[in-house]
Amino acid sequence: MANKQGYLMLFTLSALLVAFVVSISTIKILLPLAPQIGLVDLPNARKKHDGAIPLIGGISIYTGVLIASTLFIDQSKLLNLYFISSALLVFIGTMDDIYDLKVAPRMIFQGIVATIMVFGAGIYIHDFGNLFATGQIELGNFGMIFTMLACVAAINAFNMIDGIDGLAGSMSIVTISSVAILTLINDQTADILLPLILVVAIIPYLFYNVSTRNPRGKKIFMGDAGSMFMGLTVIWLLALSTQNTDISEASFRPVTALWIIAIPLMDMFAIMIRRIRKGDSPFKADNGHLHHICMRLGLSSRQSLWAISALAISFAIVGILGEVFMIAEWILLSLYLLAFIAYSYAIQHAWKFIRAIK
Repeated sequence: MANKQGYLMLFTLSALLVAFVVSISTIKILLPLAPQIGLVDLPNARKKHDGAIPLIGGISIYTGVLIASTLFIDQSKLLNLYFISSALLVFIGTMDDIYDLKVAPRMIFQGIVATIMVFGAGIYIHDFGNLFATGQIELGNFGMIFTMLACVAAINAFNMIDGIDGLAGSMSIVTISSVAILTLINDQTADILLPLILVVAIIPYLFYNVSTRNPRGKKIFMGDAGSMFMGLTVIWLLALSTQNTDISEASFRPVTALWIIAIPLMDMFAIMIRRIRKGDSPFKADNGHLHHICMRLGLSSRQSLWAISALAISFAIVGILGEVFMIAEWILLSLYLLAFIAYSYAIQHAWKFIRAIK
């Protein structure tokens, strides 16, 4: 038994080491190439940074996860479709990073990816759980449409929140780590390797993106390729982990998923509601996100990152504890809706408070 556990530990550590090494090697290879192909982010009225920053974080994360998973996770149709879908998003995201595409082509690719997820991999949310204490809420075939919409929403939620150094990466780590913790708590260790590989593959990107020890001139951004890849990964893991299927059992309840993806989801919907109320397109870029508000309140980019990450971790802890102690789903849903209303109200009226204190 001890030998088996030792082998599993060594196997897992080897997979994580490969993910880390491949991810950081990809960054080192692409750093000098990115400016030559235009894969850089230039400062403008909305983007306050110095110089042209390579948009290679997402490619490095994807490459690290792909190589480590190919070597250490049993190949299956499900895993292959995940990487095919991810590759499509990384491709269109990279094209968007280079050519600044319009919304239409991005949405088309996101729709294709959602279709692959639902009709190719057969992953869709068909059970909402016992949300209203009246029994399980089954969606039937409508669950396929709902999951496609949820997939596009998650992709855009992580894309929208990628506004300051480290934020999209940190939000991804919070959610994916929570999935790993809940998987471990429910003793489904066979499904834990991919989330762990994902978390470790993100770490080199965060070092080059936010670390003060990073040498000058070697800063990188995640890019749309990375944020959309993270959004797909999160919805893929959450759909698999909350639904009973022919190939796996649910690790936690659907309502728990809302808590461990709370900040990206709340921020996206609150901002879209505000834009629609103003008569603008819900996809129009503006400076009304939570990180913008934190910085207008006087916090630095680093302080805003810590504050938002702490809030995201707090929400995730509520979800995890709710699962551990099996708090009634209707209670968790009610608390979540109250939190969203408070969040949305704060986002809508933050500017009044900012003007009052200045």
